[in-house]
Amino acid sequence: MSKWAGRTAVELAEAVRRKEVTPREVVADHLARIAEVNGRVGAFRVVRAAALAEADAVGTRPDLAQLPLAGVPVAIKDNLPVRGESTRNGSAATSTVPAAEDHVTVARLRAAGAVVVGLTHVPELCVFGTTDGVHGIARNPWNPTRTAGGSSGGSAAAVAAGLVPIALGNDGMGSLRIPAAHCGLIGLKPGTGRIPVELGGGWFGMSEHGPLATTAADARLMFSVLAGEPAGDLAGDGSGGQEDEGAPSPGRRSGRLTIAFSTRSPIAGVRVGAAYAALARRAARTLSGAGHRVATAHPPYPLSFGAVILARWTGGVAQDARGLDPRLLAPRTRRHARIGRLAGRLGMFRTDHRAALNERLDPFFEEYDVLLTPALARPGPAAGAWHERGWSANVLANTACSPMTPPWNLSGRPALAMPFGTLPSGLPGSVQLVGRPGSEHQLLDLAAQLEALHPWRRTAPLEATDTRRG
Repeated sequence: MSKWAGRTAVELAEAVRRKEVTPREVVADHLARIAEVNGRVGAFRVVRAAALAEADAVGTRPDLAQLPLAGVPVAIKDNLPVRGESTRNGSAATSTVPAAEDHVTVARLRAAGAVVVGLTHVPELCVFGTTDGVHGIARNPWNPTRTAGGSSGGSAAAVAAGLVPIALGNDGMGSLRIPAAHCGLIGLKPGTGRIPVELGGGWFGMSEHGPLATTAADARLMFSVLAGEPAGDLAGDGSGGQEDEGAPSPGRRSGRLTIAFSTRSPIAGVRVGAAYAALARRAARTLSGAGHRVATAHPPYPLSFGAVILARWTGGVAQDARGLDPRLLAPRTRRHARIGRLAGRLGMFRTDHRAALNERLDPFFEEYDVLLTPALARPGPAAGAWHERGWSANVLANTACSPMTPPWNLSGRPALAMPFGTLPSGLPGSVQLVGRPGSEHQLLDLAAQLEALHPWRRTAPLEATDTRRG
């Protein structure tokens, strides 16, 4: 790594505010890292030539010393408008016309001093859990023969490879948490209403925007900026807004939490692999040893959950595909949208599935502050042209790998994936934390505690990666 690439966002912003380095120097260092590494991991569709000039503009801002993300390079998922760049959403069917305005989340990052260095690869219309398509393939920096996950796979690859310290993604059924789990990152899906969505149909309210980061402090800092929380101590002390140890944060009732531990899949017929369950069990023991009350308890998932989530998944894509030339869409996307239109005609969206699910879940979360589960159930697929394969193969591969994430999109509750341990393959392990509405900071507190008790290597050792290992 170079002098600045590989540092955390908290460290970089503090150094810029103290004028130990200029935003241009920080951004130039990261652009050099991107030029060196991006060809191996396929994180970026666009690397922005305007980034250096925009870094210079940040350096002249009169409020530089108060900017939470002063000079911090960020990557943006390529389904969010960035002023002056086209938003391709992983497809040949989308417009090449540059966006006239930034998405609200991008605007908030820029207002906080961040510099957008590029747009990251996504699968077409952000449908699947592997990031590949006509614009490129995003690979896992820990082993480039494996997928980075999806649909925020390019953003996760960029952070895990040290190309940027933080990246913006979104999550409709796990699209932040799945790539975070594959790539050894923290990925936070906020609860409903915490961050403005303003993104098409939003998959019937299931999609949320959130951060990908290598530390809990960076995730907290980026989340607070995206959520429009008061700056307070976000800038100036290097803490990233993290509370003093032991102090209550928003959503926390006390320092000692009641935590439910479960490895039960929400989708009937899909099982969690032994290695993934074992790491989650180890995380449960770690939290118990830290003084939390941990008990095995399974959320009351309805037997119909698999059918409901498939209808919402396909129906959301049918909405997003409206107005696009179907001849330019990949076959798997066309079929996905076609099934979603059929689900609509069958009346599968007339029921308020969110309310029905939360009616079942509310008593569980009245008893437990947090739910701990594995983030994944199986290894991710090999990196490759999954967009050229059939719809059934994609859906089966996605469902087998990541059944644990969708309930929290449908229910609207915050959920976080974070690194924990190492899998037998050598790839990072990951667990998921789920909380009550408004408990994002509580989840970040718990992630920070696990990080302190069980630290991880923040970025992949790309130079030492053996790309022959499957």
